[in-house]
Amino acid sequence: MTQRARHDSDTAQIAASVAELGGLDAAAAFARLGSSAAGLSSGEAAARLAADGPNQIAEPERDTPWHRLGRALLNPVVLLLAVLAGVSLATGDARAAAFIGVMIVIGVSLRFVQETRADRAAAALKAMIRVTVAVIRDGAPGEIPLHDVVRGDVVTLSAGDMIPADVRLVWTRDLFVNQASLTGESLPVEKSAAAVAGAPPASPADATNLCFLGTSVASGTATGVVGATGGATCFGRLARALAEPEEPTAFDRGVSAFTWLMIRFIAVMVPLVFFINGLTGHGWREAFVFALAVAVGLTPEMLPMIVSVSLSRGAVAMARHQVIVKRLAAIQNFGAMDVLCTDKTGTLTMDHVILQHHRDLDGDESPRVLFDALLVSRFQTGLRNLLDRAVVRYAEEHGTAIPDGYVPVDELPFDFERKIMSVVVATPEGGRRLVAKGAHDELLERCTACELRGAVTPLSPEVVAEVRAAYAQLSGEGFRVLAIAARDLPVRDDYTLADERDLVLVGYVAFLDPPKDSAGPAIAALRRDGVAVKVLTGDNELVSACVCRQVGLPAGPALLGPAMDAMTDDELGAALDGTGICAHLSPGHKQRIIQVLRRRGHVVGFLGDGINDAPALHAADVGISVDAAVDVAKESADIILLEKSLLVLDAGVREGRKVFANILKYVRMGASSNFGNMLSVVGASAVLPFLPMAPVQVLANNLLYDISQVPIPGDNVDADQVVAPHPWSVRRIRRFILLVGPVSSLFDYTTFAALWFGFGARDVAHQALFQTGWFVESLFTQTLIIHVIRTARVPFLQSRSSWQLAGTTALVMAIGAWLPSSPFAASLGLTALPGAYWAFLAATVAAYVVTVQIVKRLVLHAAEF
Repeated sequence: MTQRARHDSDTAQIAASVAELGGLDAAAAFARLGSSAAGLSSGEAAARLAADGPNQIAEPERDTPWHRLGRALLNPVVLLLAVLAGVSLATGDARAAAFIGVMIVIGVSLRFVQETRADRAAAALKAMIRVTVAVIRDGAPGEIPLHDVVRGDVVTLSAGDMIPADVRLVWTRDLFVNQASLTGESLPVEKSAAAVAGAPPASPADATNLCFLGTSVASGTATGVVGATGGATCFGRLARALAEPEEPTAFDRGVSAFTWLMIRFIAVMVPLVFFINGLTGHGWREAFVFALAVAVGLTPEMLPMIVSVSLSRGAVAMARHQVIVKRLAAIQNFGAMDVLCTDKTGTLTMDHVILQHHRDLDGDESPRVLFDALLVSRFQTGLRNLLDRAVVRYAEEHGTAIPDGYVPVDELPFDFERKIMSVVVATPEGGRRLVAKGAHDELLERCTACELRGAVTPLSPEVVAEVRAAYAQLSGEGFRVLAIAARDLPVRDDYTLADERDLVLVGYVAFLDPPKDSAGPAIAALRRDGVAVKVLTGDNELVSACVCRQVGLPAGPALLGPAMDAMTDDELGAALDGTGICAHLSPGHKQRIIQVLRRRGHVVGFLGDGINDAPALHAADVGISVDAAVDVAKESADIILLEKSLLVLDAGVREGRKVFANILKYVRMGASSNFGNMLSVVGASAVLPFLPMAPVQVLANNLLYDISQVPIPGDNVDADQVVAPHPWSVRRIRRFILLVGPVSSLFDYTTFAALWFGFGARDVAHQALFQTGWFVESLFTQTLIIHVIRTARVPFLQSRSSWQLAGTTALVMAIGAWLPSSPFAASLGLTALPGAYWAFLAATVAAYVVTVQIVKRLVLHAAEF
């Protein structure tokens, strides 16, 4: 049996045992897994980690130095150079073989060193973001990295946590789990620790006492024992079976489209060159080798290195602004983003909410209302949010405490559909009391009475109107208002959502959640940079509009979640064009808005930090969260903000645009220059009695040009190139290639004419002179022209490159001028050029630079850079 087959067999056995755990009681489950309520010992956990491997879906690709060296050696240029070196050795030309060997070493070394630096930088940044799991080991609670969880570990779970593995629950308290990633269910599912009686369910996900990797805790708390990790989990096996790739982002689609554009160019040009040279008497073998060299010349083989290094440098630069990039491709999407959707609470607003009012329905500050709010905030066991912490903090500061005799009995956890949280408490008198805190409208629907002037009266339409008016006034002033209601219940063992009815409305609490100091300047900066900001919130539209006014965001009429439900995607897209606020949203509403905006051609970012933000973070082109966010939000995000200031968003956007600008420089330069050179090759091959350039010369020219482009990822970027988002546009790239490429070819033909008529290079005896002349002219023009194409301004005068790019340009041009008279000239088939040719070359290069500058200004407006 192979190692892979043995691994698959072991995985299947572990998965089967997890399903069986559902039918065992807690003690038997612990025994089956060789664990206990005190957890594993550290030694046993280490042994299991070594045996089963880390807790991750797929073994990460080990990008060792040998892997990077292998990729560099398997580059098409290197392979073709190796073939030519072998041919040179076979024909007795050892000097040519040695020179080609030097070219191979230089090319491989450049790529290896650059990719090693990029990989190290990316790994160092990823290590700064860790997802930890609360476990019990050696009888004591602690936290460990997610990938160190092993079978038999005892884990504790609370709202906002990701389920770290496939888990058999052994204790729960009002646990609701979001299984949408596994089952597609839109609503959280209640889980318990009781053994499943009878036949096991058809799907393990239907087992009420099992939780699975890839899902998350919506509310409640639990303790469980891990039954399977990594690839042996239900999610891991599903991922391996489907191997479904992630939906490509705007950056992925752009790179793919450009690659296919170049493939189409190569598919047309290379056969054409081959047949023209073969049919014009140059020999089919020579034509074949030359066509291969032309194919290499057309291939943008430096693109992977340029992209990798540009993204890595961008990630390092963003880290200086306390922005950590989890997925490198997200950097370009960050820069291309033209719509940023953001949650309100905790993102635009401060994470220090203040309880400002606790009023009864008479409008007076009421200790009774504060006490009921404290009961809910103190006794609920889910994720204690900013509002709960504000209630507890206010009560402590003002001497309000819960007397002995009030004991939590049960709770009805918060969910994003009903927007209410309730607790059931035992009172000192021995009764049961349900206290509910929640969204104003949703709680009013469940109330039939109210407390006015100390007496319970029916909830009349007049009272409802007064309550709504007070709510609207406070909301319009920027307060977050929650209603408080209660009722007495009979004593019993279990309480359900059906008990949230016939409530008595007792009052409301109002919280002040002021905007962050950085929110206004950040939004203004983003708007200057061409990024539209939209607020997507579960809060009401009045509070949201107030916050938008405070941060200077023109909001327009609010679009409400319930109204969205009746809209088609086209209608929703049109409505989104006219508003900056979407309120009363569920997590599904936020996700749908992101998807609709993307389908309308926008590059969309989403900023959020809560459980309800995870679907939208995953759906966006670039998901942005904060280091203090819940685990499921951080895991869904592409970019993590380490500091609270939102000004880092603008800095990140600008870094992303710098990355894209430098990648685009190489794409435009390489594609247009290579295309122009190949047009020249086709024409020259048809009329010359010899090859316009020897294959080894084509490759040497290409290698030297590639060396000159290595510093592009660190090149300076003009300020006007980062003032607006620039998504990939293959249409613009194609237009640039088709218009600028022929300019290069035009000056190649003037060089051909000068060599043919002016310098007498018109027969085989003088082919070395012809080939050398074009080799030098081609190298000079395409190396120097990057300084024209890299900017929308006048090069050298209004915009200057980095010193590194200027240095490699000068170095490569110097090497090009030296080679015809160097010891390597004979090996390359080069010969010394007459003095008059250098004067002609200087005039040609100057005219070429001016012409390309004129054509560039006609083709591209400065804002398109």
